[in-house]
Amino acid sequence: MSTQAVRDYLLGLQDRIIGALEREGGEQFRSDSWVREPSERLQGDGCSRLIEGGELLERGGCNFSHVRGPKLPPSATQHRPELAGAPFEAMGVSLVFHPRNPYVPTMHMNVRSFAALPEGKEPVVWFGGGMDLTPYYGFEEDAAHFHRVNRDALAPFGDDKYPRFKKWCDEYFFLKHRDEPRGVGGVFFDDFSELGFDRSFEMMQAVGDAMVDAYLPIVQRRKDTAYTEHERDFQAYRRGRYVEFNLVFDRGTLFGLQSGGRTESILMSMPPIVKWRYDWKPEAGTPEARLYSDFLRPRDWADWSA
Repeated sequence: MSTQAVRDYLLGLQDRIIGALEREGGEQFRSDSWVREPSERLQGDGCSRLIEGGELLERGGCNFSHVRGPKLPPSATQHRPELAGAPFEAMGVSLVFHPRNPYVPTMHMNVRSFAALPEGKEPVVWFGGGMDLTPYYGFEEDAAHFHRVNRDALAPFGDDKYPRFKKWCDEYFFLKHRDEPRGVGGVFFDDFSELGFDRSFEMMQAVGDAMVDAYLPIVQRRKDTAYTEHERDFQAYRRGRYVEFNLVFDRGTLFGLQSGGRTESILMSMPPIVKWRYDWKPEAGTPEARLYSDFLRPRDWADWSA
């Protein structure tokens, strides 16, 4: 495993993504670099890039982290029980953007690599990542664009990758206790090494590189749409679903907390304003109701046409 090559790519990806959002929003992200000195649980370094209270992004962050630990936590080995307890090295870039305008969807993306280092054996390396889109007010052309960019990014790695990773995303970003998807999906993969190190790394890069092309045109299309407190109220209500998923199901959040990671960086994904209501349902025939009926269900978005 070429640790330096993966690290260099991830740091460059973080810079490119933050640069694109800073140019689009006209506001700077703050940088918070950190070093975790060796301890019984974890050591490493990283950089959190964050904006709060922006005109475009009410809260947004893009983190790079590179950590080493003496023992893989359960969230990292649930599909590889033979590696339970092995020392590990992990690095990745993870981002969540919560826009202010309710017509701009929330965006999540991460790409990462893991190396388990079992004693007396060869390192076991795998990659993971993906991206998904969470609209508050649905537009077919936005969901179709997002999925087509993901499909095209994965096409060089086999015709099976996009449909397989789309299905994985639909199943992963699903709130079981609500019986509903978090959004319109995207792609998701984990524990991936089947193409060998070099080609699997290239596939991870293709997903990371596609993020700006997948998201920015949607931002540009919707960011100036007029809205009222009614739309903001619904946005805050739907953000509650995002919080529920991240704290109950998300493997990245669980891995970070279980491994003794940096709490502020891990919980950077939380939206700034959230509301919950008891047993609330949207009024029939409204745009809010259409989110549930037309968008919060798996669809072949890449094949959609007007």
